[in-house]
Amino acid sequence: MSKYDALWEYVQKTGKESFRLTFEEIQEIAEIPIDHSFLKYKKELTDYGYQVGKISMKEQTVLFHKITL
Repeated sequence: MSKYDALWEYVQKTGKESFRLTFEEIQEIAEIPIDHSFLKYKKELTDYGYQVGKISMKEQTVLFHKITL
């Protein structure tokens, strides 16, 4: 079980092709603040049919993309 499972499940349930979440929204969904370890955990998202796109430190946002096979 990953500390980001709640976030991954949320991303999967959106069903959108791509969308952006703020760091604050991610913290609310995952119930933990986003930190440097997110870079390690982001590869887990592929198991849910999505991948992490651009992470903007300036805008404090993360872009998510649905994986198309």
